[in-house]
Amino acid sequence: MRGEVSALHPALPGHFPGNPVVPGVLILDRVCRALTRERGGAVKAIPVVKFHSPLGPGEPFEVEFESAAEGRYRFRVVRRGELVASGAVEVAPHAPGRQ
Repeated sequence: MRGEVSALHPALPGHFPGNPVVPGVLILDRVCRALTRERGGAVKAIPVVKFHSPLGPGEPFEVEFESAAEGRYRFRVVRRGELVASGAVEVAPHAPGRQ
């Protein structure tokens, strides 16, 4: 999945004034949305995450997934070949009759 966080996002003015950086929680939100859209199921937990470099507003990035085990994926957030964040996500399977 490709994406970017707009420079107009309401979280950016306070994070950090004069030198905006996309908050980690926004990056993880994009990871969770991408995983749900691409692989299905609901995100149950993010047991491991590491932020490697800051992401600025308007910078394009890609989210990549790799299956790690049943219901678990490793993820990488990459900007122009540079690692921004990585970790693992656990997914709960869809319950029958629910979406």
